[in-house]
Amino acid sequence: MATKNRIYFVIDMKSFFASVECAERGLDPYTTPLVVADKERTESSICLAVSPKMKALGVKNRCRLFEIPPKLEYIIAKPQMKKYIKYASEIYGIYLKYIDSSDIFVYSIDECFIDATDYLKIYKLTPVSFAKKLMDEIWSTLRIPASAGIGTNMYLAKIALDITAKHKPNHIGFLTEQLFRETLWHHKPLSDFWGISRGISTRLAKYGITDMYGIATMDEDILYREFGINAELLIDHAKGIETCLMSDIKAHKPASKSMSSSQILPCDYSYIDAKIILKEMLQNGCYDLFREKQVTSLIHILIGYGDDRENFAKGTIRMPITTNLYTEIEPYVSNLFDKIVDRKRPIRKIGYDFAELQSEECESYDLFTDIKKVSKQKNLTKSILSIQDTFGKNAILKGIDFFEKSTQRERNTMVGGHRG
Repeated sequence: MATKNRIYFVIDMKSFFASVECAERGLDPYTTPLVVADKERTESSICLAVSPKMKALGVKNRCRLFEIPPKLEYIIAKPQMKKYIKYASEIYGIYLKYIDSSDIFVYSIDECFIDATDYLKIYKLTPVSFAKKLMDEIWSTLRIPASAGIGTNMYLAKIALDITAKHKPNHIGFLTEQLFRETLWHHKPLSDFWGISRGISTRLAKYGITDMYGIATMDEDILYREFGINAELLIDHAKGIETCLMSDIKAHKPASKSMSSSQILPCDYSYIDAKIILKEMLQNGCYDLFREKQVTSLIHILIGYGDDRENFAKGTIRMPITTNLYTEIEPYVSNLFDKIVDRKRPIRKIGYDFAELQSEECESYDLFTDIKKVSKQKNLTKSILSIQDTFGKNAILKGIDFFEKSTQRERNTMVGGHRG
């Protein structure tokens, strides 16, 4: 279907986790100072969300508890991820009352893209009134406030949400290609625009480009030299153009699969303690690979330091084997960790990525692998997973999970890395 004359919504729940906590307490998030954070950890705990009232008081989202001015009085709510997932499901259910699932794309737990084109005629509503109808029902049913971006393509809808909606009394932004050029071509900073990171804006700044108008009028040959094929997207977006349809998103299949995990540590960890955490994470990740019947030969790791949170130690290992067994993967990753990490610096973040996942039918080993040992390890893993699936992940643990700085036992009780 042609991209012309289509209407897309992006509806976002305002300060979702904080709004859920307010709703659970019968409070209004616009008048209630509340933050969602686990204060039992440390004063350095990150606030997963702050209520609109806290934002109005100058408190930034994703701040740390100690950064909140001590003079402010506010509620600290412990994260409840299962509760937030339940609310997100109920919000999705509201959408389904009016829109077919084929016209909805869940972008995150609190944000959805909707192709509203065909429904405007059905309900005889304008784009703004239909978006408001959905937002009002979410509020009246769940007491969760929302904002919306409306656009003639998905990119414009997202930009209308991120930049325009916050300045509107009804929390609804609207953009066409023409309105985009008239109102946002000279908007700064560039990093406010979806898809433009600080790194991209810094590279553009080398050429004196600081706004979308600059990109739209820049020599395209320079853009292609600087960004390669990605320049095509920059050029289109600078003009408010997006050709991708909802059907394209639904039909998309990634060229390769990956599985990743990361965690921000509760305090600065030593080199030795951080290595234990990485091993715990790898073990858990290998269990997940085994459950999904996937194998890998390519692994990336990322280590963040406590004394410099902007720069990271990064490394990649291509193994000569393709497997999902921890006993086979761990030596390669530990060796990589030893090579890239500064042993004298405090470590605060650890992450890994199992890349280029394949079906376990593609499992392979080199001539030095003890196949009998591999077979024994597979049987052991199956038994461990059977026990965990029946009695919980903490029903069977390894020795390293009982070290003082270990985190896996606690993380096994969490949802998405946060308290359930």
